[in-house]
Amino acid sequence: MDTLKNHINPFETKSGSMRVTNLKVIVTVGALLCIFSLLIIKTEILGFALCIGLFFITGLLYSIFKTPKLGIYTLIILGFFAIGAARYIQAPWGLSIDAMLVLIYIVLFFKGFEKRLPWFKAKSSLTLVVSIWMAYVFIEIGNPEVISRVAWFYAMRGVGLYQFLAIPLLFMLFNKQKDLDNFFIIWGILSVIGTLKGIQQFKFGVDPFEQRWLDMGGAETHILFGKLRVFSFYSDAGQFGASQAHTGLVFGILALFKKTNLKLKAFFIGVALFGFFGMLISGTRGAIAVPAIGGFMFLILRKNIKILILGGIFGLATYVFFAHTTIGQGNAEIRRMRTAFDPNEASLQVRLANQRKLKGYLASRPLGGGLGATGNWGQRFTPHTFLANTATDSWYVMIWADTGIIGLVYYLFMLFFILISGSRNVMFRIKDHNLKIQITALTCGMAGIMMASYGNGVFGQMPTGILMYVGMVFMFIAPQLDKTKNLNQNLKNTES
Repeated sequence: MDTLKNHINPFETKSGSMRVTNLKVIVTVGALLCIFSLLIIKTEILGFALCIGLFFITGLLYSIFKTPKLGIYTLIILGFFAIGAARYIQAPWGLSIDAMLVLIYIVLFFKGFEKRLPWFKAKSSLTLVVSIWMAYVFIEIGNPEVISRVAWFYAMRGVGLYQFLAIPLLFMLFNKQKDLDNFFIIWGILSVIGTLKGIQQFKFGVDPFEQRWLDMGGAETHILFGKLRVFSFYSDAGQFGASQAHTGLVFGILALFKKTNLKLKAFFIGVALFGFFGMLISGTRGAIAVPAIGGFMFLILRKNIKILILGGIFGLATYVFFAHTTIGQGNAEIRRMRTAFDPNEASLQVRLANQRKLKGYLASRPLGGGLGATGNWGQRFTPHTFLANTATDSWYVMIWADTGIIGLVYYLFMLFFILISGSRNVMFRIKDHNLKIQITALTCGMAGIMMASYGNGVFGQMPTGILMYVGMVFMFIAPQLDKTKNLNQNLKNTES
């Protein structure tokens, strides 16, 4: 009887198009159409764009609630495009990354009512060290030297918050071999688009929106001797050059050493070439540190004396080419790169002088001047202070000035702990060839970006930031992926 009572007669229920005949649905849809129509009539193209954007955002939100992993892919895409979008539509696009991170946590919170979530996957020494750093960042809000708490809020996002929020999510949602493979594909496609945009600027000049950005102050650092430093849709030329060098290095290693089909190998080669070309046209001298140090790191991880010797010879030849010859001096990009090897170069001497001034100022301030005291945030919120008017020109110098010697020492410890952990996994724990090459590429890329961050503030900016966080997580979970692959292979051998 209970079965008959609970039985639902399909002929007595509405389905498909019949549901639309419900009065509530008709009224709701009609009201929305009226609102959208009025909006389009009143605001014309802007209203139409707003309606399309609203539909897109609604669909995206639904998809992320259904499949939280899509939020990670969206984060990576936002990392590439969010900053550049502000040149076309003036809005706080940078906060979209914060919003996406928070949204994914909200989705997981509600998912937790449906099923038990594997939060234990986020338990890692990587999570621990970045959590300690985030705790220090929070302590900085009580630094007696802090003048603007608003500047602290804006600055701490790139310095610690994104990393702190993203890494546990990546451990939980983005932790399979397929995720790693997809990550490289998405990264490669977005980087090629970035270089294509850079080529457009290099060959045909900037568009009106980019020209407005240059006129509002960007030209001071991006028009040198009448020549444009290409920035694509990135935050600046420094970020574009370093990010493209990072791409060239990582995909160059994949192209040369990963065993894969011809189609994918051609993709890796193409992305690597686009990456290095993007580095060249950016006019960013510090970007050359990425392939230089990353390449040296690769030679160490390979543990091959012959390759190490050949790599050393190639590195020495590159140094001699730039530092002790005038070959290619007629090319503006080569000429600018060559200045990076000149110890008497004027801008280098200015940087060293600024660091000497900061050393005296920070000698009695072990916690630094407070997050947001330097750089753009300092100029925006505390423009008349000493730190705001002293250029740092370096990610590490900025960390030192903002968080003091205590913050700098721990920050460097954290980065080297991550780098050494990834290197140890590559050299001694990962057996699968293709996985070893993938993690080698990520480890070498991190080493290169760490070095480039001495010359420019690239580490905490997007898209380098999100690429680093994904890379760090896979550097730590690679041994588990390796065990899974070996277990599956053994099962296949047993069955056959």
